[in-house]
Amino acid sequence: MKEHNSNERVVKVVGIDLAKRSFHVYGVDERGQRVISKTFTRTRLSEFMANLPACTVAMEACGSAHHWARQFRGHGHEVRLIAPQFVKPFVKSNKNDAIDAEAICEAAQRPNMRFVAVKSVEQQDIQATHRMRSLVVERRTAQVNQIRGLLLEYGIEIPQGRAAVGQHLPEILDDLNNGLSERFRAELRELAEELRHLDERVTHYDRQIETLAESHPQAQALMTIPGLGAKGATALIAAVGEDPRLFKNGRGLAAWLGLVPRQHSTGGRDRLLGISKRGDVYLRQLLIHGARAVLRWVERKDDATSRWATALKARRHPNVAAVALANKIARIAYTVLTTGQPYDPAKGAFVKV
Repeated sequence: MKEHNSNERVVKVVGIDLAKRSFHVYGVDERGQRVISKTFTRTRLSEFMANLPACTVAMEACGSAHHWARQFRGHGHEVRLIAPQFVKPFVKSNKNDAIDAEAICEAAQRPNMRFVAVKSVEQQDIQATHRMRSLVVERRTAQVNQIRGLLLEYGIEIPQGRAAVGQHLPEILDDLNNGLSERFRAELRELAEELRHLDERVTHYDRQIETLAESHPQAQALMTIPGLGAKGATALIAAVGEDPRLFKNGRGLAAWLGLVPRQHSTGGRDRLLGISKRGDVYLRQLLIHGARAVLRWVERKDDATSRWATALKARRHPNVAAVALANKIARIAYTVLTTGQPYDPAKGAFVKV
């Protein structure tokens, strides 16, 4: 078969398999016929896409995808990011960069494909702050557990929890009759100093998030929803992307966050399981923790949501009620993001501004 000249046909859709240094580009024309399948370096990819006539560019939503998406948009291309799990069914036979790029290109052309919103630099900054804070919190928890474990080997027990360690550790260090050697006491002081430094880092990130929430209009609107504080509001803004309307409705956002039941139905018999736990684990945790905080006080309130939550608590497990309320919070948040209107908990409605 005669090979077609790529210069005779216009590329309409491009699939790019991203990596650190090697990038494979697979492009097709309006009939879906291959026009280009070639590997580029990072520099060569930028040059190629800058000179390519405006077309649809598809990539997996993975590391550096949002950076490339913003860059390609600057060249006039329409960019579509696809979750990797939606690309996998289109991979043929064995796996390599060329086949992956072809699968991405094929998936992008499906009429019912779901796409990921491209994040702005500001949204990536917010997300980075949350990720750094999360890592420091994990390190601090590990440090607290190590201190408690080491002291228990010397017969000194500290109650569980970071606050208890902070309260008892200075007393243990100052007590010269508790059987600790000078060598271990010196090392323990270093661990205590490191723990103090981690506390300062967490406080620093908390202040950054609070400052950001106070100055961001969308965050201020989201914080009118009971259960959404500065952390939840800013994390939601960072995760959803520039256009929340990529979700058809609030239920789509809740499903994306893994707050809806998994389904395993067949033969006309519906079977619902536990929540799917898809999407951003960190954001889902923030919403569920916020819902738990709200559930502690619903009996003292008389708005529609509180009455609904009170009745739910009476007949279902507390964890089920917390997830259900988190689902409702996500749905309300979708409306706030799409309309820009704050929420009035007392009326259960949105305030026109």
